[in-house]
Amino acid sequence: MRAMYVIPAVVLVGVVALSSVFIVDERKKALVLQFGQVMQVKQTPGLGFKVPFLQDVVYYEDRILGLQTQPVEVTLLSDRRLVVDAFARWRIVDLVTFRQAVGASGEERAQQLLGNILTQAIPEVLGNATQDQVLSLDRTALMTQILTIAKREGAALGIDVIDVRLTRTDLPEQNLEATFARMRAEREREAADEIGRGNEAAQRVRAAAERSKVEIVSQASKEAEVIRGEAHAKRNAIYAEAFGKDPEFFAFSRSMTSYERALQGNNSSIVMPPDSEFFTYLNGSN
Repeated sequence: MRAMYVIPAVVLVGVVALSSVFIVDERKKALVLQFGQVMQVKQTPGLGFKVPFLQDVVYYEDRILGLQTQPVEVTLLSDRRLVVDAFARWRIVDLVTFRQAVGASGEERAQQLLGNILTQAIPEVLGNATQDQVLSLDRTALMTQILTIAKREGAALGIDVIDVRLTRTDLPEQNLEATFARMRAEREREAADEIGRGNEAAQRVRAAAERSKVEIVSQASKEAEVIRGEAHAKRNAIYAEAFGKDPEFFAFSRSMTSYERALQGNNSSIVMPPDSEFFTYLNGSN
């Protein structure tokens, strides 16, 4: 009979003992709560103890977490508008304050609250900056100001904001389209100017080439006429010299040339009297 009571008692003691022990991973921190009130803070890894069935253990991240903010539109000191977002790195440093600030939602709620802090801090800082400062490769001063605000506001949440970096600085969509349209129009105007200058230069080249062609052809025609005239003069001189030496042979040669030109066609016909002087050298009487 005694054994029947001992075994359940041992089991009950074992269950109670196990319920009173919890383990904290090296990547976590823990709070022991009793009816929603913080009874114990466990920030080191290892075993912890709690009152079984009355107290609960809630775990939180001990690692550095990251947050990408939503894009926010800001107006710069020069009234220029930009769309900006940022990336933040943060860590839970005060578990009790953190629990009171975010309740049971934990890290998810903290991300939302930190995002709201950065969404307000970014326009506050960049609203007093110029476009050159925001678009510069060295924006350390601006990011330091945003980080300072985030640290101050984050302390009320029990978190430490370690770093804030601006990741995007673009024009709003409508401004971006207008800028692209203006750039496209400028490039098209420059292209039209280049085409116009090219056509003008091509026209000058064509005109110069045409003028050179006319001058060259004119000079060549002039030289050809001179050479042709000199050749005719030499030919006539030769004819005259030949006629002076033997007028009869010259007349005969000229008549043969005339016969050849007159009778060379396949269907040529000549009608003239037989005693015509044209056939003087074909007449057997001579």
